[in-house]
Amino acid sequence: MDASTLINSIDRIPTFRFYGRVTAILGMLVEVGGVENQLSVGGRVQLLARDGRRVSCEVVGFRENRALLMSFGALDGIGVGCQAEIADSETYFYPHPGWLGRVINALGEPVDGKGPLPQGSRPYALRAAPPPAHARQRVQGKIDLGIRAINTFLTCCRGQRMGIFAGSGVGKSTVMSMMARYTAADISVIGLIGERGRELQEFIQDDLGPEGLARSVVVVSTSDESPLMRHHAAYLTLTVAEFFRDLDKDVLCLMDSVTRFAMAQREIGLAAGEPPASKGYTPSVFGELPRLLERAGPGTGKGSITGLFTVLVEGDDTNEPIADAVRSIVDGHIVLDRAIAERGRYPAINVLRSISRTMPGCNTPPENELVGRARALIAQYDDMAEMIRLGAYRRGSDPGVDEAIHYNPDIERFLAQGKTERTDLATGYGQLAEVLGMPPPT
Repeated sequence: MDASTLINSIDRIPTFRFYGRVTAILGMLVEVGGVENQLSVGGRVQLLARDGRRVSCEVVGFRENRALLMSFGALDGIGVGCQAEIADSETYFYPHPGWLGRVINALGEPVDGKGPLPQGSRPYALRAAPPPAHARQRVQGKIDLGIRAINTFLTCCRGQRMGIFAGSGVGKSTVMSMMARYTAADISVIGLIGERGRELQEFIQDDLGPEGLARSVVVVSTSDESPLMRHHAAYLTLTVAEFFRDLDKDVLCLMDSVTRFAMAQREIGLAAGEPPASKGYTPSVFGELPRLLERAGPGTGKGSITGLFTVLVEGDDTNEPIADAVRSIVDGHIVLDRAIAERGRYPAINVLRSISRTMPGCNTPPENELVGRARALIAQYDDMAEMIRLGAYRRGSDPGVDEAIHYNPDIERFLAQGKTERTDLATGYGQLAEVLGMPPPT
């Protein structure tokens, strides 16, 4: 630990402490009495277990003059009468450029075995408000994500927010890993929320690789961790992204997945006594989603946060409550289709059901004309696909359909892309123009 980190740590040591007692435990919820007047929602409390272990908790509500806590870890050894010590009233982190190349948990602690993290001098709140809407820069300038289908048909701009919607096993994580590895952004901040523990090393070693990890910060909370850890990991992902944005960097913020963040918030809300609403999700879930997602976007200076958030849709229903809520907040959506994946075309992006709301404004007229032409051919083939497969369509019946049939194999090959293959923006448009026999856009 260097001298500046040590001095910052000493400065943050409180001068006095308040103590209360555990009065009841019900499931994941702990009631504490005696210090409720010193606590507020979001405050931290340390419980002293009977075996001497400390369990960190957060205040999630109040009931009948008792503070309601949820723990970050297991409650083994905690019982009625255990001591409760008030910690910080608000959660702050001290990000540092030395966090690049590191893997941290929801508490900002390193989990990669590379030693302690350097600490910056400026505090960043876990639940910071986004920049004022009137003071933010506009979304402008394309960002290269390295994936042909997205770069051409769903061009993303710096500071844009996009949702990636798909059911389980359709390729969300693979698409996200390709973006993290091939993006032209300065920094990548990657939040793995509620993921399988075995996938972490695969993602870091195989998908990111040493070169990708060197310019990334990975925040991880696996599926076996408490809902509070999964919830905080999502917020910490945005907090770290904001730090690098304030250094005037273009940050690519990837989160997999927003659905598991919503599920964690649902568990917290239900435990605190909040009534269930749509499909069991509590009202606080739909209040927390915009608070989280709005933090991505352009800043007030030169930096920006381009947010790509995966959404795990239940039963492949892209209109389920979380998917519907996220789609209303973000600036476009990428739909991964199981039927396309079953045909063996990856990434399984359904171009017709996907949209980038900022794309027409950041493209040149020739680029929009090229993409519009390709979309029209895909749509025409899609309308007649069943008849074509059944042999019910006869060539020559419709010149437009004949043309769509002619170009379809080449367009499908263009949309397919290997996991280790990278295509930049200019190359993607050039290849699409070659497929359609049109001049390359300038």
